[in-house]
Amino acid sequence: MKLARYKDGTNGGAAKLGVVIEDQIVPLTGLQQEYPTMMSVITGGDAALAAIRDHVAATTDRIPLASVSLLAPVERPAKFLAIGMNYQKHAEEARRLGVAVPEKQFWFNKQTSCLSGPFDPIDRGVSEKVDYEVELGAVIGKPAKGVSEADAAGHVFGYTVMNDVSARDWQQHAPTFTVGKSFDTHGPVGPWIVTADEIGDPHTLGLRCFVNGELRQDSDTSQLIHNIWAQISYLSTAFTLEPGDLLATGTPEGVGVGRTPPVFLQPGDVVRCEVDKIGAIENKVL
Repeated sequence: MKLARYKDGTNGGAAKLGVVIEDQIVPLTGLQQEYPTMMSVITGGDAALAAIRDHVAATTDRIPLASVSLLAPVERPAKFLAIGMNYQKHAEEARRLGVAVPEKQFWFNKQTSCLSGPFDPIDRGVSEKVDYEVELGAVIGKPAKGVSEADAAGHVFGYTVMNDVSARDWQQHAPTFTVGKSFDTHGPVGPWIVTADEIGDPHTLGLRCFVNGELRQDSDTSQLIHNIWAQISYLSTAFTLEPGDLLATGTPEGVGVGRTPPVFLQPGDVVRCEVDKIGAIENKVL
């Protein structure tokens, strides 16, 4: 299923939940008392998904997808974590720029206040070197602590598209990257969450990034250095991953800072990030 959060101008513009089927949304208003938020659906697990499937099968209520505004599919997760230099060619890009490529998984925080909707604008803020990074996002479903790679798949609720927008100048202010990765609006996510059962193996997905229609990044998740199961196992060795936590699983080569000369996002640019089996997000730079 494709699970979305949206606003449609009714009920004071409050966020609603729905299931996307082709070019329509099935509202989940009939389940609002039990599952009022996406986080409640995620924590509800299999029982919540079963209730949603039954509701979709029983109702004829549909609204056009084009008539709503899609929101970030998770309200405010406890953690938004991203892994750096996790595609070999992107790691080579970094090495050419003088960035030391880590031997182990290299994680940093994106503050959850940076989350924005799949079609919301990107505000460059005070940065003069704003860059794009298309990524497959994984949404944690079940708490994960000390999870093996063999068991990691059972802790994923679903997948989404992410743009790890990066203020490269501010990213270099400290070795943690956190500030330069967390400007407001620098975490577009969406357009919805596709449940894990519909994706199957997440390591066979193509992903692409376009800027003003020009293809900048084009790769697939089979090229991950540390696959998603290894990522979950590594992180959960240190701390508990909780339902709703977002993992940005890495970006391939082709980022703006790696071009010769570097090319950063300018006002009016339109960034489109796509992942197979999920969809696309598109954000215009203010």
